[in-house]
Amino acid sequence: MADALSLNPLPAPKLGEPYLLTPGPLTTAYSVKEAMLRDWGSWDADFRGMTAALTQKLLAIAGDVAGEYACVPMQGSGSFSVEAMLGTFVPRDGKVLVLANGAYGLRAAETLRYLGRAYTLIDKGDYMPPRGTEVAAALVTDPAITHVIAIHCETSSGILNPIGEIAEAVRSAGRKLFIDSMSAFGAVDLDVTRIPYEAMVSSANKCIEGVPGFGFVIARKSALEAAKGNCHSLSLDLHAQWAYMQKSGQWRFTPPTHVVAAFLEALRLHEVEGGVAGRGKRYTRNRDVMVAGMRDLGFETLLDDLWLSPIIVTFFCPADPAFSFTRFYELMKERGFIIYPGKLTVVDSFRVGCIGRMDEHVMRRVVQAAASALTEMGVASGTPPAAALEERAKLAPSNAH
Repeated sequence: MADALSLNPLPAPKLGEPYLLTPGPLTTAYSVKEAMLRDWGSWDADFRGMTAALTQKLLAIAGDVAGEYACVPMQGSGSFSVEAMLGTFVPRDGKVLVLANGAYGLRAAETLRYLGRAYTLIDKGDYMPPRGTEVAAALVTDPAITHVIAIHCETSSGILNPIGEIAEAVRSAGRKLFIDSMSAFGAVDLDVTRIPYEAMVSSANKCIEGVPGFGFVIARKSALEAAKGNCHSLSLDLHAQWAYMQKSGQWRFTPPTHVVAAFLEALRLHEVEGGVAGRGKRYTRNRDVMVAGMRDLGFETLLDDLWLSPIIVTFFCPADPAFSFTRFYELMKERGFIIYPGKLTVVDSFRVGCIGRMDEHVMRRVVQAAASALTEMGVASGTPPAAALEERAKLAPSNAH
């Protein structure tokens, strides 16, 4: 199997697949796909060893040198694990401050509503992050707040939130922090020795570059011990899942065995590449090359450079009346790239992911494909409507930083 730093030949052309320029599922290495060709018994000792290795490697990535945290994998998509985290750790009389600047913060609030847990919301819209000073002020104003949940990378806009200052504000106020690091863990630093949290959630099919099928929660052991009997759900009870794994080494219910095998290979490649620092360096280079090329075509990013994540970037749609996102999507797919529609409520946009088994050479081909697609559509430039730029200037003034 090839070294993770030697990305050619890449798997997508080899298998005739398009590159997934999305925040997960994403393009995976051939060896990750190949790892799923064997069947595993979910109760077998070999698979129990695979589960143990998975949790140990994730705790190492999290920086848990003191052994204060546990890793609990959970079947299902990332949203299953977010709900498991909130339902397990927020007591029935607790209250959560939700920090939102896009769809996933709002989804956390909706989850809490379903769970019948009290919450309050700071909604920053699409352009700006919640800041530590705002969090500190909200916690002083409302002493009933017991927990705060923050989105590490809000992929609906592509914004990388300042999780360090948020964590410090929560710690200083004596409250507990949850982090949804679904699309950042593994490529953006989230070391628990520097950014303390009660629990963090991520997913197999994001920056570790595995395939969909499970998420995982890294949580303080003390929080897990205290959460017995708290969860609203049988299948999403993290305490019960953790306790059963501690006792038997097994998942309580049928695990995604093939996905676990693929994830272990993805973790091996992650380590070979240089861990969080190496993976983040490649993604950042992917972003920089792609953004520079798209700007040369006239496209504008939704966000100022200060807040651009190395995960996914949102672009305004061009003003040219010949531009149609549906047609642009089809033309990009014909050229081997699947992009992402926008998720904004105010302006038309689309998104281009930077993560997955891709390097800067692939991102240059993405820009070439975009240029070719615009030409075929008869679009002279990617320049967005003046109204979109005016909206950005109004909602994200340069002095807001």
